[in-house]
Amino acid sequence: MKAVPRSPTLLAVAAPLPANVRVSFEFFPPKTEQMEQALWTCVQRLATLEPAFVSVTYGAGGTTRERTHGTVVRIRQETALQPAAHLTCVGASREDIDDIARRYWDAGIRHVVALRGDAPDGAAHYQPRSDGYAYAADLVAGLKRVADFQISVAAYPETHPEALSPQADLDNLKRKLDAGASQAITQFFFDVDHFFRFRDRARAAGIEALLIPGILPVTNFAQVRRFSASCGTSVPAWMGELFDGLDDDPETRRMVAASVACEQCRALWAGGVEQFHFYTLNRADLAFAICHVLGVRAPAAVPQPAQTAAAGGAA
Repeated sequence: MKAVPRSPTLLAVAAPLPANVRVSFEFFPPKTEQMEQALWTCVQRLATLEPAFVSVTYGAGGTTRERTHGTVVRIRQETALQPAAHLTCVGASREDIDDIARRYWDAGIRHVVALRGDAPDGAAHYQPRSDGYAYAADLVAGLKRVADFQISVAAYPETHPEALSPQADLDNLKRKLDAGASQAITQFFFDVDHFFRFRDRARAAGIEALLIPGILPVTNFAQVRRFSASCGTSVPAWMGELFDGLDDDPETRRMVAASVACEQCRALWAGGVEQFHFYTLNRADLAFAICHVLGVRAPAAVPQPAQTAAAGGAA
């Protein structure tokens, strides 16, 4: 279905978006007890916004396998959230991955984010294991053989840095969806035109699946610029200007970060986007504030009926 563009002028300045907006959040598994407490505080606060789902990442080479599993299962058991577990092709055989998938299914996890994964530390390039799933499309097909998971996959508005071409990258996305994935979550980006051009090319290629833009609120500009260079995301000059001179002013950086992400989401909504995936970095405050501005808020408490005087009580 082709998205219907909407004019930002339909909204007053900073007006909440309509109630059809949905959000999801990404967390990473904690390494220490202190980090676990911080993560759980984050989960509990963002749970009040009733997201479509929350996902938990999987470390390079499967290094966080058990921590990811523990975090996902705890979210499933102790909250009303629908958790999605990341799984990658790296560092495990097909048999191992199938076993992990069965453990998730048995624990009530019905949503998996299927990824090829990054090369292990020390490796120059990704190399498929002879006994493993070679690429994400193979992993998707394998997961579907294990159980009827809902499967999300990754998409790259500015093209995966290892892809031979933008068209080859798009063809790969189509293979993942044809193998059984139902939606794609994008790599973060900052220029909304990149997303719109990517969506147009995907639709022209016959891809009708939901494409959910990944939103990264930026609090450490220098760090994000370095990370963006490694994953193929361009950083507009205007972002550098916005964060210029704020290296020692974290509070102002946070205010700028929230403002940029809100404007990005509103521009995307004006282009027909109705769902956003926030990379939280296990911090709730920015994502919560951005969602509030966008109109995604916790349901109002239902007033309780007033207590009546007990029979025979004082009149």
